Formats: sequence, C-alpha cells, structure tokens
Amino acid sequence: MAEIQPLHALRYDPARTGGLQDVVAPPYDVIDPEQRAALVQRSPYNVVAIDLPEGGEDRYEHAAERLAWWRDEAVVVDDGAPTMWTLEQEYVGPDGRRRTRQGLFARVRVEQYGEGRIRPHERTHPGPRKDRLRLTRATRANLSPIFSLYSDPDRRAFAALSAAAEPWAETVDDDGTINRLARCDDAGAMETAQATLAAAELLIADGHHRYETARVYADEIGGEGPHRYVLMCLVALQDPGLTVFATHRLVSDLGAERRRALADALRAAFDVEPLPDTAALAPPADDALRIGYLSADDRRPVMLTLRDRAITDAALAEHAPPYRRLDTAVLEALILREALGMTEDDIDELNGLGYARDLPEAVALVSDATYDAAFFMAPTPIERVHEVAAAGESMPPKSTYFFPKVPTGLLFNPLD
Repeated sequence: MAEIQPLHALRYDPARTGGLQDVVAPPYDVIDPEQRAALVQRSPYNVVAIDLPEGGEDRYEHAAERLAWWRDEAVVVDDGAPTMWTLEQEYVGPDGRRRTRQGLFARVRVEQYGEGRIRPHERTHPGPRKDRLRLTRATRANLSPIFSLYSDPDRRAFAALSAAAEPWAETVDDDGTINRLARCDDAGAMETAQATLAAAELLIADGHHRYETARVYADEIGGEGPHRYVLMCLVALQDPGLTVFATHRLVSDLGAERRRALADALRAAFDVEPLPDTAALAPPADDALRIGYLSADDRRPVMLTLRDRAITDAALAEHAPPYRRLDTAVLEALILREALGMTEDDIDELNGLGYARDLPEAVALVSDATYDAAFFMAPTPIERVHEVAAAGESMPPKSTYFFPKVPTGLLFNPLD
C-alpha cells in the first residue's frame, strides 16, 4: 500500500505576492515560449522562473538561487505545521460541459512501481526525466505536483478534509478553470483521510516523469528523510468531475513509399467510411475501435473502423487483452511501427510525429500541410486506464488527456 502523509509545505506568502493569481502557472510541459514570457510579465515571482528556468546549462542553478532568494525574502515561506490541502477545480471541458473535480494535496512515499502501491499508466520519454532530475538536484524541492488517482467510492478522504479546511486561495486559469485551495491542519480530519487512503493503490495520471525523477533522486541521496516523499494531488477514481479526453496524432515526412505503405495498411485492417465534415472526425468513447483520419493529399475526412479484433490480437499478442483494446496501441502497432516503420526512438523523440489535443488545431495543421496526415482518437474511459494499469501494462505516450491540469505554484514540497 502507498504511504500518504501530511505536508510540511513551502508556499507563497499571499501578502508578498498579492495573492496566488499572478504566481501560479500550468505544468512546465504544456508551456510554450510565448506563454512563459507572458507569465513572467505577470509577476517577478511567477513559478515558471524556477520550474521552467532559462539560461543554458546554468539554468538549474539559476532556479535554485532564485528559490533561495525568494525564501530569504519571505516570498516563499514554511507553512509551519503538517497539513493536508483540498483543491476544487470548476471547469468547462473540451466537450463544453461544466464540472467540478475535487482533490487533496499530500506527500507520498516514493516506491518502486508495483501492485497495491503505485502504478504508471503511460510510457515516458527519457529527455524530460533528465531535465526534471537536474532541476530537483539543484532546488531540492518538488515544485510541481504529480496528479494521481485512487479508489474511494464514498469519497470519504476529501469529505473529511473539506469539512475541516479553511479557504486559503483562489486562482483562475487562462482557460477559465477556477482553482479553490483550502488548508486543513485538523488532526482528526487528516487521520481520517490517511486511514481511508491506507489501503489505496495509486495510479499516476499526470507526472510520470516527475515521479520517476523523485525515485532516482531518493536513491541518490539514500537513507531516510524528506527526500523519500513526493508532492501529489490525489483524486478519487469515482469523482464525477474526473474526465479524460483524447490526444490526436499527426505524422509528417510521408514520401511516396510511405504513403503507399500507409494506404495498404489502412485497406488491410480497417473499413473506411467517408464523413460529412471534419467535425465528425473524433470518435466517441465506446467499445468499437474507430479512428478518424485526414490526409493532406485529398483533405477528405474518413472514419477507420477495425475490421477484425484478430488483427490486433496478433499484432499485440505479447500484451494483455485490455491493452489490445486501446486505439492508441493499435495505431502505434499497425500504422506508426508496421506501416510507417517508426522505431521506439522515433516515437520517443517525435521524429515525424506530433500531438494535438484540440480537433480544430489538428485539422488546421493538416490543411496547411504542416503535417501530412492526422489520426483522431477517442477518449479513453477511466475504467480502461485502470484495467490496463492493473494488467501491468503502460499505455503509449499521450494516450490520455486529463483536464484540467493541476496548477504549479499552489504548494511546494521541500526535500532537505
């Protein structure tokens, strides 16, 4: 079972920063250079200055120096007591529906992946792991939380903390998500939450690179201490506000030979149905394995439906049955690897491969020939994410898009 404890948190002092609105940011891996510049303009204390530092090879030391300076100036302070925190996120999803997702912040003991403890759900890329490890070594803190899931049908852990928590801060993301953070130092409420979570298996939703970094860092330091724990935002699998959306695939560098191979693969494995317009390219989340397809050659949207499950059973024979039902796994096996000849390194390094979370964005990138083709995926039901992880499998990268993101800068977890 995972070990979950209250935090001895570092946090911004709202009196010094004018609240948290101008100092929080999205996770580092969704921020482009223009957005980073805009965030820095909001406040000299914006968290991107330390979580996404600039300055070449010295940028990690610059981040450490900046964090130390903020602590010296009491911009970032020790919270002073072991606490758990609640987070309510009111948002409108990509599907246009308004929901509220509820989570809690705690620190979790870093362990090897394993049944009954902590499981991943996606494969990771090596580059981000190296970057996050160097930043952790320099700052000796978790700057951004890992987003994980656990089973709590009655949502007792959140209810206990929420009943005793005091509202502490509110921020609004650029996408309109309202984040309400509350602080709980009530011993009884925290004990109830810990008892509820005592037997929980945690499933990492977002932050695999950060978790693997935490594991390497803990072993580097050795022994016992705060470095054996990592900052997490924990959300119940049964939370009605928990949603998963799709991430679409884009491919480029399709010469004549690869185009022929792609066309042959599509004819061999899929039934092809013309669609009335590009708005119909995103398949629904159901048991039929369907993938939307748009080519820059003719720009005619079509729906691909897998002709026979036996095709993927053969192509993915070494994988567990839940994995074989993933459209992202089928696409990777039959199209990216077999038809287009992509290697694991090509997929990891995005050689001829791109991602888009927004359907109109993906359509535009094909229409203007930035990419040669796009494959439109269905959202993966959260139950299937859990089934794949329980089978000991890791989904292909970017198989899920959990929305909204958990902001960086609400809380930090010191490791020294």
